Order: sequence, then structure tokens, then C-alpha cells
Amino acid sequence: MSDALVIDVAGLTKSYGGRRVVDNFDLQVPRGAIYGFLGPNGSGKTTTIRMVCGLLKPESGAGSVLGLDVIADSLRIKERVGYMTQKFSLYEDLSIRENLEFIARLYGLDRRVARVDQALIDLGLAERQAQLAGKLSGGWKQRLALAACMIHEPELLLLDEPTAGVDPKARRDFWDQIRRYSAQGVTTLVSTHYMDEAVQCDSIAYIAYGKKLLDAPTAEIPKKIGLACWRIAGRPLQQAQKLLEAAPGVELVARFGAEIHVCGHDGAAIERAAIQVKREQPHVEIERIEAGFEEIFIYLMAESRDNFQ
Repeated sequence: MSDALVIDVAGLTKSYGGRRVVDNFDLQVPRGAIYGFLGPNGSGKTTTIRMVCGLLKPESGAGSVLGLDVIADSLRIKERVGYMTQKFSLYEDLSIRENLEFIARLYGLDRRVARVDQALIDLGLAERQAQLAGKLSGGWKQRLALAACMIHEPELLLLDEPTAGVDPKARRDFWDQIRRYSAQGVTTLVSTHYMDEAVQCDSIAYIAYGKKLLDAPTAEIPKKIGLACWRIAGRPLQQAQKLLEAAPGVELVARFGAEIHVCGHDGAAIERAAIQVKREQPHVEIERIEAGFEEIFIYLMAESRDNFQ
């Protein structure tokens, strides 16, 4: 493993009930990076994260995490990783401070009082430290969970759908903190369904039904996918949508409120389709646009085959 890589794994495979949920998965994540992990529900993201942090043993594959063997050194990996699960998993009948003190004792940390004090300050929890965890809103539970993940000062942070169910401001505050950790050299692998979060990542790996379909720096992904897109706006749009879905060369028709985005790899064909809609429905407006992550995400999902089938 290169000293610059915190995660360097290849061929990770895991099956449940005869169904392969992670299939020959490779991933390389450099130190200090914020790495986005995208994919539909049931695509194997959580299983992959658990193999990376030592909670699950892969059936095959190898590699290293933080310079440690992903199979032989799983216990040592767990000590140096912070893992935030989808579901809030701290004690709801304990206060914020009591939860953090308990986690600090579990790790056998020195300077426990000072570490807890600092965690409370870092995540803006100091004024609420006596509040019971069960009485917190989703955003404050999220902050507490992140504080618990970071109290032992891990080098790698694994976040599994960390902002699901929290309000937009809480999500922004959360990402501000992740960027601060990144500036301190903490590497982050984060799974998310939010496209506005995905674009904040340095790189993105896209997994669908156990297989990795894409792995590239975020800025390079639109060019790598190469979709040509047009926007059709106006009301009504039902007839326009039918015309586009039947047009040659169209690979994606996605509705966005009072707009339709039509995309495909044949730019000339997509342009002809948009112009034909304008001829038959003069009330609509057409405009060429750049493919965004929402369109790319929908396109990749449509191209994926469900491993339940």
C-alpha cells in the first residue's frame, strides 16, 4: 500500500443467501480525501463500508486500510476508524455528555474529561451537554453521533447515509465540519443519496447492485459519462414526454417539476428530439444544458441490473 492511500482494497466480495451483494469491489482512497460513495438502496454500500472497517469479513479479496491488512488486522483497524451508522445508535436515556464519556471509557482513552470537553466544543454541543440524547432533534443527534465517532481521534471516518432525515441547515453544518476534519488530515468515506452533497466530495465511487460502475474525481465525471442533455420547459408536458420517450437515440427522460431533461450519448439525436418537440408543441421552451449529477445518477441506475433478478 502506498503511504498516500488510506484505503487500498481489491476484489472484495460478499454474499448473503446465495446472492452476491458486493461483487469484486476495488477502491483506493487517498489520505485526507472526502470520498463519496453513491448507489441505490440495496446496492451493497453498507456491506462494503463494514468490510472496510473490519466489522465484516469478505469471502474473497484483499488489501489494506490505514496500512493494516483488511482481514488479518480487522481488530486493529476498528480501533483507528470512526464509523457512523445510518441509525442513531447511542443511549437515548443518557445525556450528551454521558454518552461521550461512556464512549471514551470504551476506547480506554486518557484525558477523558478534556477529550469530551473538546468534542462538545467542536460540534457545538457544550450548551446542550446535559440534555438527554433521546430528546434531541435529528440534526443534534447527528452532531452527537459524529462527536462520538471522533472522540478517539480516528484517521479514517466512515459515514453511512449520515444526513438522512435532517434539515438542510443541519446538513450544511455537518459538511462544514467534515471539511474541517479533512483539512486536519482525516480521510472520509461517505455514502449519500443527495446530489448536492455528492458534488462536495473530491471523488465519487458509484456502486449498483454489488458492482462498481464508476470511480473518478468528481469534476471529471460529467465528461467521463458523456451525456448530451436538453431542457424542455413549460406546461403541459405530458405529450412532450411521450414524444421524447419514443424518439431515437434518447436514453433518459427525467421530469423535474415543470421541466423535462432529455439525455443520451448521441448529441445530434437528442437535439433533433428536442427540436421536434418544439415543432409539435410551440408553447414549450428548449435549451441545451450540461448533464448534472442528478441526470448521471438516474442514468446509471437505469443501466444497472438488480441482483435480486
